Amino acid sequence: MAIIGYARVSSVGQSLDVQLEKLSHCDKLFQEKHSGSSSKRVRLQACLEYVREGDTLVVTRLDRLARSTLHLCQIAEQLEEKQVALQVLDQNIHTGDATGRLLFNMLAAIAQFKTEIRAERQMDGIRNAKARGVQLGRQKRLTDQECLELRLKRQQGVLVKTLMEEYKLSKASIYRYLKGTQVAQAAD
Repeated sequence: MAIIGYARVSSVGQSLDVQLEKLSHCDKLFQEKHSGSSSKRVRLQACLEYVREGDTLVVTRLDRLARSTLHLCQIAEQLEEKQVALQVLDQNIHTGDATGRLLFNMLAAIAQFKTEIRAERQMDGIRNAKARGVQLGRQKRLTDQECLELRLKRQQGVLVKTLMEEYKLSKASIYRYLKGTQVAQAAD
């Protein structure tokens, strides 16, 4: 019956100190600096494999554990199968009883709702900006005239490598300009 802690921050520049202090009572601690959206969270996987029946997995907040409600539910199911309780310190949740499990599921659903609302607002903002004529994304490097010159040189047999050096573009960008997708994107 061990208490196992898991701490995560999203980027290398962030500090784990606050989480580690809150988890200092744990018998064993897993920590990593990795984005929540990344599938390569090896320390989380190691933690989930390590926990045994009767253990309690402790995190400071739900968003430190999972990247989505689905992922959170998958982790919760995995812990339940192993008969491991989950404790979330900042939200005062402990899945060792029915009330804790109810609260856990409600907060997970609310977190997913907030994520989806944020994404919808972002898409609305992008649509509104496009409607106002705001140019989104990276500005194209070549003018329409330079695009025509690039295509003409390629038709005349100039190597892509030479075009890359001359126009200071990547191979992929040269091919996009040759296909005309850069010009089409700029017109959108």
